[in-house]
Amino acid sequence: MVHALEHLVVRHTHRLPSPTGPAGDGAAATRRFDAALMTAGFKLSGDLVERLSGLAGPAVVETAVRTLATVRELVGDHVRHNVYFVDFPDNVPDTLDFWSWCVAEALADGDTRDRTVEQLSAGVLDLLTLPSYGHYQHTYEEMLAVHDELIASAGDRLTVLHLGADADTEVTALYLALAGSTTPLGEEHLRDLAVLAEHCADGPQPETITVRENRAVVNHARLRVGAAPLLDTVTDVLRLACALADGDVTLREPTRFRALSRPHRRALLAGLDAVVAASPAKLSDVSAHGEAWKRLGERLHPHEYPYWPHAAEVFAVARGERKAPSFDSRVEELLARGDVAGAAELLASHAPGRLFRALDRLLRVAVDAKERETVLAAVERAAPEVSGRVVLSVREHVQNRAHGSGARRVFVNREGAAWVADDTRPPLEAADRERLVAVLDAETRRRLPSPGRLLIDPDVLDVALPLSGRAASAGLGVLPRGSVSPVEGELLRFFTYWREAGRTTDLDLSALVLDADYGTVTWLSYTALTDVEGRHSGDITAAPDGASEFIDLRLGAVRGTFIVPQVYVFSGERFDEVAEGFFGFMLRESEQQGRPFEPRTVRMKSDLRGPGKVALPLAFRRDDEGRWHAHWLHLYLRGAPSANQVEGHRVTIAVVMRALFGRTHLTVRHLVSLMEESGAEMTLWDGRSVPDDPVTYIGLERPDGLAPGSRVFTPENLRDLLPA
Repeated sequence: MVHALEHLVVRHTHRLPSPTGPAGDGAAATRRFDAALMTAGFKLSGDLVERLSGLAGPAVVETAVRTLATVRELVGDHVRHNVYFVDFPDNVPDTLDFWSWCVAEALADGDTRDRTVEQLSAGVLDLLTLPSYGHYQHTYEEMLAVHDELIASAGDRLTVLHLGADADTEVTALYLALAGSTTPLGEEHLRDLAVLAEHCADGPQPETITVRENRAVVNHARLRVGAAPLLDTVTDVLRLACALADGDVTLREPTRFRALSRPHRRALLAGLDAVVAASPAKLSDVSAHGEAWKRLGERLHPHEYPYWPHAAEVFAVARGERKAPSFDSRVEELLARGDVAGAAELLASHAPGRLFRALDRLLRVAVDAKERETVLAAVERAAPEVSGRVVLSVREHVQNRAHGSGARRVFVNREGAAWVADDTRPPLEAADRERLVAVLDAETRRRLPSPGRLLIDPDVLDVALPLSGRAASAGLGVLPRGSVSPVEGELLRFFTYWREAGRTTDLDLSALVLDADYGTVTWLSYTALTDVEGRHSGDITAAPDGASEFIDLRLGAVRGTFIVPQVYVFSGERFDEVAEGFFGFMLRESEQQGRPFEPRTVRMKSDLRGPGKVALPLAFRRDDEGRWHAHWLHLYLRGAPSANQVEGHRVTIAVVMRALFGRTHLTVRHLVSLMEESGAEMTLWDGRSVPDDPVTYIGLERPDGLAPGSRVFTPENLRDLLPA
């Protein structure tokens, strides 16, 4: 197995495929491997130590080199994190004092004196013109020399790497899990799926690929290695064509189709012909993307292939030469006539998933209780035919529909772009909501498998169900949007790192402190380097070789209720344009000392790859008892074209936060409660011992020593907990 695939297995599962090599005494090398892992906050499981110790030393070392590179990248320790102020967080100056020092340095420099005097005379000074501003004043090695070594603490993160099966089995299992996921995958997961799909093209395939974007990625990979695509609808073919053109496989944005090679044209046309021949009714899907089909037809030349006549029918429908009314148009026609009952019946019998997605609208346009009853009855009949993810998504939606007009609502698209608007919908009737909740919970409970004995990490109960893989960024310790997790430690330290791809790029790390009513208390940024709460590491304004910024907060000194870390694009490349960009936070005690970046204190590191100029990865909230919790957001705001800073976004952030905290999410607690209602025996894990018998374990990390036969659900595979 190529090493790149081993890297994927470790990153996605925290399992190391069973190492291979000549037998020998590798105990000493294994101990050194384990010690090196611990500096990055990782550790070998007992089974993995035993396996490695039975291999020859060189085989262990080779495995260690590969694995250390993987985990260091996972935690953000694969790059050098420098700071502007060399002994940060100590001796960070007052902001105005620092700026005055930069001005004095510029006035003392013959090359910049005249320009600086001219700016001062005009009353406006551009900090970026000062030679000592925005650039490191020391080397990375000089920075390390002034910091003490980190003193280990029992509270440091320690992520266990477990022994996996053989490499082929692990790679195949990962491919099947990603390809067959019932939730849409994020950008990084889709890239990994493409790599795995090529490798596994000739092996086992998922029984079903329900997410169409996943299918497009798999089919694109299969074509690259000469395998036949897996097609079920005509839209699958269109998505594959978009993938071949490096376009948008979600079909939300138009794709500029390129000239296709003859093998690709034949594969697409043969696939279309087979789909339509097997089910002519699927032609009704064409009109939904008629313009895209017309543009694709110009590249496929279907008239050159008369032996695939059914493929030609697709383009005849797109051009309007053949009628094939779309299913959606039939539904809209019924609703236009005011026939809500007829629309509900049509959806229930032919497209139950669409019925669930249209449920709120149908209940709102129903003119009386009789029509609402028809809609609810249709939902009850259709529920067994709807995917588990959609059932849970509608359940979450319904529980948030008690309030209507006047409330503020946050809209989030698939890329994490967020905006706030007034919710003008009237609330759903209380009796209707209660009936729907009962129906949806009963359906979920029916589908949940018997878990046997449940062993639950209490910290996982408030993790939001991953109803969309796009609700979280890739990284370490990342939880889905809406999750809540405890935060324990004296010092909270944020970090961001970026490396520009081509243009000079200035990202700025800031932290806004809000009171219980979302009013501004204070902030830390390059314009406010110090305050009672903490310190900023200093502004870096370019990153050709990478740059980092930090904010250090003493949680006991925070005067507000909320802490909202943010990353701004001040100038240059967007988050989705930089060569690399990520955000994270660390927790430590003050007596631990250490460097600005210590990998084993990192609790979370996530990629910054979304749209917009303002990133809101998460927020921290202090409860009535003084305990802090992280609330996971994964949002991006549009921001201004340039010069974004925290002062200009305080009102917007407050509005977003107020709307977000008014919404409740379905969490693991919901599924655990349904399992208990079905008779499952649940035990809360004490964090130390594990039972001797197999269990179903749900937690933030897999404990070492679980009995063989145990089922394990952690954030890495929590999507598998959702009923099909």
